Amino acid sequence: MRGSFVLATSLIMVLYGLSLYAEEVDIEALLSEAQESYKQIKDYTGIMYKQERIGKKMYPKETIFFKFAKPFKVYMKWIKDPYKNREMIYVEGWNDNKIKAHEGGLMGVVSVNLDPKGSMAMKGNRHPVTDMGIGNLLKVVQSNIARAKKNGDSITVVKLGEEKVFSVDTIKLEATFPKEKEKGYYCYRAVFWADKERKLPVKIMVYDWDDQLVEDYAYENLKFDVGLTDKDFDPTNKEYNF
Repeated sequence: MRGSFVLATSLIMVLYGLSLYAEEVDIEALLSEAQESYKQIKDYTGIMYKQERIGKKMYPKETIFFKFAKPFKVYMKWIKDPYKNREMIYVEGWNDNKIKAHEGGLMGVVSVNLDPKGSMAMKGNRHPVTDMGIGNLLKVVQSNIARAKKNGDSITVVKLGEEKVFSVDTIKLEATFPKEKEKGYYCYRAVFWADKERKLPVKIMVYDWDDQLVEDYAYENLKFDVGLTDKDFDPTNKEYNF
């Protein structure tokens, strides 16, 4: 009996502590600050970690070094298995708006041009490369917030605390959207970490309507306004293997 009382008391204390710890956030104000920060950035580089579920399959984590320049130029190189030494370049308006890519290993001797939304480019991906980047992530959040406001739907955004992610001081947030999938929101629940200085996302985990993890993205070693040039998005660059 005493053990049950102690257990119950402990549980109440934990739940009470969590309720105190989580505080509601003005997501529109935070998003506005993030968008203002992003507006000032011309380019950035970093390492992206990506893991996605497609259907019932959770694909292996990918580790990708990338360069991004506005309006939309992307260079990506996979630096660890399972796709080590794969490279791709996509520049809006260049190469008939197709991806220039090659695989790693022996397959790397051949470069191909791919439709970003075609079956080859989309294999093992939930999103085309045209959705890549911090700017697009902010747009997704903004559009879902705007949808909720327009429809009068209830969404909850709470601060879960502060954490270091890749040595960056971040605010940990959780957003919960309507449970009804047919309402058309991006997801049911998302947990994301925004850096305290710029309020830009450093990590995000997305859960579907079964509360199952479907997307896990993170950015490490982000460097802003490094002075990228056209050479950084040119397949003839001698540092690349196209």
